Amino acid sequence: MRLVNGVLAESLSLNDRAIQFGDGVFRTMKVVDGRIEFWSQQYAKLVSDCARIGIVAPSEALLLADIALLMPQNHSIKIIITRGESARGYVAAADLQSNRIVQLAALPAYSPELYTEGAVLRLCRTRASWQPALAGIKHLNRLENVIARREWSDPSIFDGVMLDRDGFVIEGVMSNLFALIDGAWCTPQLDESGVAGVYRSMLLKIVVLDDIPIKERQVSLSDVYSATQVFVCNSLAGCVPVRQFEQQHWAIDANLIHIVQQQLSVFK
Repeated sequence: MRLVNGVLAESLSLNDRAIQFGDGVFRTMKVVDGRIEFWSQQYAKLVSDCARIGIVAPSEALLLADIALLMPQNHSIKIIITRGESARGYVAAADLQSNRIVQLAALPAYSPELYTEGAVLRLCRTRASWQPALAGIKHLNRLENVIARREWSDPSIFDGVMLDRDGFVIEGVMSNLFALIDGAWCTPQLDESGVAGVYRSMLLKIVVLDDIPIKERQVSLSDVYSATQVFVCNSLAGCVPVRQFEQQHWAIDANLIHIVQQQLSVFK
């Protein structure tokens, strides 16, 4: 079920710039018992991402009214904001009317064992593109992630790890990555490529996770292979411990998920 500009609809004009150029941004969030997790942070990131590419985001009240019409309980909500409709060509008039899409879907069926036994990751051949102007934004041009996800069909693999042009770790195809390196939880810098997820940003806000500092830095493949622990995260799956990445294996810390949830509860 989806709304386009507040009305139930299943189509968008072929002149919309999202279709022509991927000109827009999106957010995906988790709804539990009718409550949107990290809503204020999700909305703030939506506004920020829109501003980065020159789109005025819809008001918070307008989006919440759309979401209320869908009456979500235990679902995922995806919000897409497009620049609007235009004739062919890259130039866009300053007064285009943006379009908003709010759609409801079932939550992914992650097994309980994923959180107790850990996830398996693989290394992707496809690299994350270098573009500082778009770094961190969840824009609609996600073709490199689509190509990377086509690299495997094994359902036992939870996600693939993407590197940048220089061989540094950037992110998972659908997640952000944290590794315990030299006594600190480290997550890759995303100032030149990658998507800065809200779950990642919440972890960076708490600064310390179970008395261990959290920081952004360049992370090499050898850093990850030699890490004490690794986990990946996104807004739907939450924090997922990693048991294997290529030939490297880790024991799972049974308390990690509880600690992360406890420390992030203040933001929910």
